[in-house]
Amino acid sequence: MTSRILTRRQMLLRGSTALGGLLVVGCDRLSNSPSFRGMLDSAEGLSYRAQRLLVGHNALAREFKEADLSPVFRSNGTSDPDTPGYNALAADDFRQWRLKIDGLVARPLELSLDQLRAMPSRTQITRHDCVEGWSAIGQWTGVPLSTVLTLAALSPSARYIVFYCADILEVGADPYYESIDLIDAFHPQTILAYDLNRIRLPVANGAPLRLRVERQLGYKHAKYVMRIQAVQDLSHIGGGKGGFWEDRGYEWYAGV
Repeated sequence: MTSRILTRRQMLLRGSTALGGLLVVGCDRLSNSPSFRGMLDSAEGLSYRAQRLLVGHNALAREFKEADLSPVFRSNGTSDPDTPGYNALAADDFRQWRLKIDGLVARPLELSLDQLRAMPSRTQITRHDCVEGWSAIGQWTGVPLSTVLTLAALSPSARYIVFYCADILEVGADPYYESIDLIDAFHPQTILAYDLNRIRLPVANGAPLRLRVERQLGYKHAKYVMRIQAVQDLSHIGGGKGGFWEDRGYEWYAGV
């Protein structure tokens, strides 16, 4: 007998489809309604709290075997920032690249790729779920984000971690950015990845460094990370919603 039990991801996808139909019917009118926007914000907050309650803070995303690796791990979002600054870094094999860590920290840092590679690493084989509907399984190696944040000594007032990237998705827009809370930042599977499938991270997949936050959808996995900032709130960054796509209507918490 076919099971009638839905996974959480299936429920999310079905709910998103239903909501998408509602938006198509009257998106212009609804988008201008403060009460409707408030309802969406309230629903997102409820989803966030329910996810934390049902899944728990330290629940692990499923990990796979090498035999499960996808033949091709396609690029999501930008495949190459192609800016003068990024191109110069890439041409030098990112030897001059530095990861800046600042904001609400006691010890601001600037770390080279070699320094990150010298830190204790984690390797995990996980599935990337894109909001566009495709998935791929890859093997990621990198330094746990918690290691870097502990080294920088977070202030007690820090609540969110913001990632500033090199890619620009829209003409005239600021570079891509994303954010997560401290629960996800200190999750054991949240890493700053520099290798994919045992080779250096290709440019198409976010070289020299990308975030892997395995319990969320692909747009949260910021690529081409240049700077990490610890902040108390997100209202003063970008459009105030916590990420490039969130400023354009996506949910800030994209748990799967």
